[in-house]
Amino acid sequence: MTTDTQKPAFPMNWEEAVRWLREQADQQALVRDCYFDDPLLKVASRYHSEAEWQAVKMLLPCPPGSALDVGAGRGIASYALANDGWTVTALEPDPSDLVGAGAIRALAKETSMAINIVERWGEQLPFSDASFDVIHARQVLHHAKDLPELCKELFRVLRPGGRLVATREHVISRPEDLPVFLDAHPLHRLYGGENAFSVRQYVQALQGAGFRMAKIFTPFETPINYFPMTYEHIQKAVADILHWPIPQYLPPVLIRIVSRLLNTPGRLYTFVCDRDRE
Repeated sequence: MTTDTQKPAFPMNWEEAVRWLREQADQQALVRDCYFDDPLLKVASRYHSEAEWQAVKMLLPCPPGSALDVGAGRGIASYALANDGWTVTALEPDPSDLVGAGAIRALAKETSMAINIVERWGEQLPFSDASFDVIHARQVLHHAKDLPELCKELFRVLRPGGRLVATREHVISRPEDLPVFLDAHPLHRLYGGENAFSVRQYVQALQGAGFRMAKIFTPFETPINYFPMTYEHIQKAVADILHWPIPQYLPPVLIRIVSRLLNTPGRLYTFVCDRDRE
């Protein structure tokens, strides 16, 4: 006999949750916005060309060197990095052919890109100290089982003078905001893997690991965070908040101020951190 206490807390794993989302006729815009559609090569090429990646690319050092793509998922950022000349290692613990390492292998084979795929968790990286020039982490830190430990490992494998770019991280202002965010997330009720931290928790974990904070981008300050919305969408949203009559004439400084004052549970931040030369 199976009791309620023996039942899994959530009915699906990550792959099953994404498959379910893809089957919902009224969620196809979200599927596309999350890069869950197919064919994968077309999806990865789209990501590489769109505003989010173009803004990320501006944060990466030149010339390209070795890059670790943490929590690589389907491999869209690994593809973008490799396409831009980086030597890429994709870290992805999920073996899934849809949303994990299997998908990255298929993408690498189809494109003949030499992406090294490692199926491990970020809290225990199987790499030597100072192995990478850049670490890219898209929507990864908020999934950490142990955020301080993950940040320590990322710092350890980054070379002195290297950079960590952690993008689209969910932020809350207070602990009471977390259940509000989780209840609103379209997939958390299915697979239970979402989370969010305060800006202070992210910064403490990153600085505690040894990183120097180079830049913190709030939700409206970069398309990394607000894509697929456009800057015109942001102008309109802030104009509505401020009752500003003509959105296109809204001073950028007001957008920055409103962005920094937002308290929407789960809003997106990007953290850019450097490891100083020793």
